[in-house]
Amino acid sequence: MSPSEPTGIAVFASGTGSNALKIIEHFAGRTDIMVRVIISNNPSAGVLAHAYRNQIPALVITRRLLSDQSWLLRQLEAMRVDRIVLAGFLLLLPEFLVQAFPGKIVNIHPALLPKYGGKGMYGRHVHEAVKSAEETTTGITIHIVNEVYDDGLILFQAETVLDPTDTPESIAQKVHVLEHQWYPSVIDHWIQDKLQDM
Repeated sequence: MSPSEPTGIAVFASGTGSNALKIIEHFAGRTDIMVRVIISNNPSAGVLAHAYRNQIPALVITRRLLSDQSWLLRQLEAMRVDRIVLAGFLLLLPEFLVQAFPGKIVNIHPALLPKYGGKGMYGRHVHEAVKSAEETTTGITIHIVNEVYDDGLILFQAETVLDPTDTPESIAQKVHVLEHQWYPSVIDHWIQDKLQDM
């Protein structure tokens, strides 16, 4: 990457893409950091519409293509991708991808890790577990991705208070507010190596 070349981000998402949209909006018009591509394993994912409306290339991949090392790395190189951001991507990244982007893949988890992490702990499953444990707080964890689900270095956490009357649905809404508030700016600071300024 040349000094004048912007840092290119690939956003991996499987669903509606509300976090991806916030990331797209955050970096719109920037010359130092830009979203190069949206990658999804779901051909009907709402995130693809966000990519289209914002004139960002989108790539739909199968599980087989995700595990095809030469093909996937070639695609990311062609699109000048330097960092990978997971925004509700439900498949485990292959080890070769984590090794090709060491310390350069980030994920957001809808709970305060190390609680409620690991395989199968995503979306509603997390909020139901938080509710059944009668937690008084929950939140988000933004962390570096390694070869194990939800195990990488924690970059940032934010909390929200829960009421006894909260349902998994209302917990999800509170967590979404934190995700939209913090994820784009934490990504920005992480890329610029300025997390200590947050």
